[in-house]
Amino acid sequence: MKVTIIGGHGKIALLAARNLAGRGDEVTSVIRNPDHVPDVADTGALALVLDVEAATATELAEAFAGSDAIVWSAGAGGGNPERTYAVDRDAAIRSMNAAELAGTRRYVMVSFLTADPEYLVPLDDPFYPYMAAKIAADEHLRASGLDYTILGPGALTAREPSGLLDPAPDATGDTSTSRGNVALAIVATLDDPSTIGRTINFTDGTVPVTRAVSAARD
Repeated sequence: MKVTIIGGHGKIALLAARNLAGRGDEVTSVIRNPDHVPDVADTGALALVLDVEAATATELAEAFAGSDAIVWSAGAGGGNPERTYAVDRDAAIRSMNAAELAGTRRYVMVSFLTADPEYLVPLDDPFYPYMAAKIAADEHLRASGLDYTILGPGALTAREPSGLLDPAPDATGDTSTSRGNVALAIVATLDDPSTIGRTINFTDGTVPVTRAVSAARD
């Protein structure tokens, strides 16, 4: 499988790239900073330096050419609302349009557990731009013609991956989720066609990851 990961120097992306490349998949990790090329290369992935915030849909489509799947794991990192909207919403949406242009139908979005209008914080909350941007991007993806899966992990931690998830989490409880488990969920999702067209929310839990993504239901 040829997979293109957007946001390739992120912690989840680096782990996912290593997992995919380690089993023989051809991985291209899109990064903005050329200084990060060695870190990406260390995972076994090919680094592609491209600023997705500035790239057009056509330029992104050229980067996606020949890919079997796109994984969005990029983010502005918070702090600047304008850049948050530019990356987490606008660039994400352009990447979806680019995937359609490139003929790459499989698209996996790394979102978050409470990316839903039900949980949207007030407009004056500092977290509002990120939540609103991600919700808008997820909604665009659902309305697209892509074979999408949206992954909604809980609060991210640096714990070692257990390979065990809770596919029916309580969003008001302990939502701790290892980044390593998110990376494993990306791989399992790409392998499982039953995940297409679904939003899969999860936290760390007790169910093996391959079974968890298959068993999860909206």
